[in-house]
Amino acid sequence: MSVRATTATTWRIHTQLRHDHRTIGLLLGVPSVLMILLRYVINNPAGFDRFGPMLLGVFPLVVMFVVTSVATLRERTTGTLERLMTTPLAKLDLLAGYALAFGLTALIQVAVVAAISLTWLGLKLTGPLWALLVVAVLDAVLGMALGLFASAFARTEFQAVQFMPALILPQALLSGLVVPRGQMSGFLSALSDVLPMSYGVDAMQQVTQHTAVTAALLRDMLIIAGCVVLALAGGAATLRRRTP
Repeated sequence: MSVRATTATTWRIHTQLRHDHRTIGLLLGVPSVLMILLRYVINNPAGFDRFGPMLLGVFPLVVMFVVTSVATLRERTTGTLERLMTTPLAKLDLLAGYALAFGLTALIQVAVVAAISLTWLGLKLTGPLWALLVVAVLDAVLGMALGLFASAFARTEFQAVQFMPALILPQALLSGLVVPRGQMSGFLSALSDVLPMSYGVDAMQQVTQHTAVTAALLRDMLIIAGCVVLALAGGAATLRRRTP
């Protein structure tokens, strides 16, 4: 792995994102607007304190998935990745560059959404703020990694967007947001145990229910990080030249 090559890839992706004002608006504006809507739809501070932290992690995950899958597919279809694969740039350098660029974007995204939620919207936490931010960033990076992986199976940007209801919505339904996982039938409960979003929601619940960092919270963080690595490994397996 080359630090110089990884840094160059990170800077290239960052520059592209910085000049794409619509994408920046999507990344920063959509999760913030969704949190504002959630606050006034619930219209109950106690209810918002319960559900707000969980969705503060889910909303950035969904948006990062859509943006990353479309952006990566665009590079595939325009031949950018094809040309990069003819250079000495290693797959690990390329993936690390993507992960760093979108990871930094996810950090900014979560910081903006959290600032709005904790100040204007009055979100109150039981646990430490840093734990909330770490879990939210991990969730956003997970969305990035899943989007990078899913982009390999789409041929058009429209198909990339279609993967969102196929991969993200079932996880949202089985993650414990709607019904506690312990109340699901045996098959669905077992299925939720292998879905990464379940651990993102569980981690946020730990932050809202406990004043200190628990062993369960650390376990959930490690599982989310492991899922990110697995998704990036899957993305690496799809980064290959399509022409001889």
